[in-house]
Amino acid sequence: MAGTLLIARNPEPDSTLPYLLRIPLGDGIVLRARETWPRTAKVYCHRHGAPWPDDAEVLEELPLTSCVPRGAAIDIVVARARESRSQFVITRARGRDDLLAVTEDFEDATANVSLPTSRAAGIVDIAIIVDTRER
Repeated sequence: MAGTLLIARNPEPDSTLPYLLRIPLGDGIVLRARETWPRTAKVYCHRHGAPWPDDAEVLEELPLTSCVPRGAAIDIVVARARESRSQFVITRARGRDDLLAVTEDFEDATANVSLPTSRAAGIVDIAIIVDTRER
């Protein structure tokens, strides 16, 4: 087993993100989320910025069979028959890091979208230029 995904109610009553998720990587990644699990669409998440609260009202404890970081994404597989796979993708919007939880069914919904199949095939030398004055 790869740990347990904890889903709790957000203790902040005025928050537009009513759930807390704890992904068991390292010391635990705590996220605020709009939904408990991505079912048919992407779910917006945001880092909580605080450790997991001791008095959290835990709604679900989902045992994981896999929890693997892959670049800018975290692949999660829950030990259940339906809605078992999800991917948390780190994006950048409005100058801050955001996360989206994407279900495996989302790929089916975007079947007509062409995606790149390889990365810079044949290119050996890549120059990376960084502007340190940019804010």
